Amino acid sequence: MAQQTLTEKDMYLQSLEREFQTTLKVLKAYPAEQFDFKPHPKSLPARDLMWMFVVGAAITEDVVKGVIEMHEMPKPPKTLRELIEAYQAMHAKRLQLVKGLSDAQYNTLIKMPAGKDKVMDLRRADALWFFAMDAIHHRGQLSVYLRMVGGKVPSIYGPSADEPWN
Repeated sequence: MAQQTLTEKDMYLQSLEREFQTTLKVLKAYPAEQFDFKPHPKSLPARDLMWMFVVGAAITEDVVKGVIEMHEMPKPPKTLRELIEAYQAMHAKRLQLVKGLSDAQYNTLIKMPAGKDKVMDLRRADALWFFAMDAIHHRGQLSVYLRMVGGKVPSIYGPSADEPWN
């Protein structure tokens, strides 16, 4: 059987789907009654941290357009259930947007914010990977919140104290 060679876009989409499923598992493990938990005055409340997954996925639309504009972040929904539904819907939209890019478009340079009043040229693919890695970073933060509120932390890349490998 011939081995199929994957494009970078194919690998990105596979990785994105795998990370989405893992993030969804963490979101679903979070106790809804702790939605407003804030571990420190400088920390985001759990609701706002979780909303970053939806906003980060929504930025895909700007990345596909080729210019990432900084907007005021929309307010998160009132319930964890609504947030999870929004994340699932935005993920489906994000997949379709990326699948619609040709390989040439995937590799085109776009404008991305690089600080206050600074913009840089970045390959569209690298911007997409940047936001995927940003979500992984926020998922790590959320897993700590989950432990702090007494939730069970699921296996992410390996076993956890609450979900060991057998």
